Amino acid sequence: MEKDTDSMARAPLRLLLLSTPVGPLGSGLGGGVELTLNVLSQELARRGHTLRLVAPEGSTLGAMAIEQVPGTWQPTAHTQGPQVPIVLPPDSVLAAMWDYGRQVQADYDLLVNLAYDWLPFYLTPFFRRPIAHFVSMGCLSDAMAAAVTTVGERFPGTLGVYTRTQAATFPQPDQFRCLSSAVDLTCYEFCGNPGPELVWLGRISPEKGLEDAVAAAAQSQMPLKILGKLEDQAYWDHICQRYPQAPIEYLGFLPTHQLQAVVRRCRALLMTPRWLEAFGNVAIEALACGVPVIAYRRGGPAEIVQQGKTGWLVEPDHVAGLVDAIARLDQLDRRACRQQAEAEYSLSALGNRFEAWFRDILARYGTDK
Repeated sequence: MEKDTDSMARAPLRLLLLSTPVGPLGSGLGGGVELTLNVLSQELARRGHTLRLVAPEGSTLGAMAIEQVPGTWQPTAHTQGPQVPIVLPPDSVLAAMWDYGRQVQADYDLLVNLAYDWLPFYLTPFFRRPIAHFVSMGCLSDAMAAAVTTVGERFPGTLGVYTRTQAATFPQPDQFRCLSSAVDLTCYEFCGNPGPELVWLGRISPEKGLEDAVAAAAQSQMPLKILGKLEDQAYWDHICQRYPQAPIEYLGFLPTHQLQAVVRRCRALLMTPRWLEAFGNVAIEALACGVPVIAYRRGGPAEIVQQGKTGWLVEPDHVAGLVDAIARLDQLDRRACRQQAEAEYSLSALGNRFEAWFRDILARYGTDK
């Protein structure tokens, strides 16, 4: 019997979203996955789809209904080496989340995986319902490369990423669908008259390269506000000891309404990653406030920043380049930054991309693989 593709394209979807297992949503431990889940679930619900989110115990995500799962958090992938063995701790929250998904899968059309971990990919062939895997980071381990590639070969069309640069880190980049990201623009207020400060957002952890932003602030004598989850205390202490006279202020991990109130008054956002950022949600948060972005030409930010229009791209690991870009901030139009956010990173645009992806998967695999 042929599928009624027209009715499939119109019908509301029943979606089970399985979150990152590295910590509760709302804690900041999930990094950009938290923002993606927040905006995606908000837009999909607005479109009339039925959603249920599975996440570690203690998670909060607005008014979203969450199946709270107890258990031990999974080690974060970015702290592991490329050849580190697969790890599943006792009483694993990841295993419990996917056991729950197995039990209730018949109630949903599609499962959506946002865990950057080997286990969901390994389990995919054993599920009756199709699984859409949104891969949130570049290739960080041999085990993940193999697991992701195998799923891509066996279930074509089910892998999604933020950017082309991110996809290129995997063995078969053409397996992935690029879906980008978004912010709720109503939560970010444009500011056309900033103060003298710069801002840096992100997890305070070595791969984020905060020390380069601090060095640039010290050399340019521009105050730098630092916001984000303090993940590595020793790393932060080292920066403070190395740059005792730097004009920096750490404001902690702030909710969106407080974060944007700080960011919008700043002259620019500095992005100084040591690793390849899959996307860089903080960049579009800044653009939504009308704040230009100065970023290393590495990873996702290189696909976001419009050179000489909404920011400056700098040679990676080159502090002098950051200082030079700071000196040229007056050449940029802050309204162009907001306009880029509205054109490319709205909730509606994100919803269109993900909804089309989900429907393509269901058209190919139905509700049973």
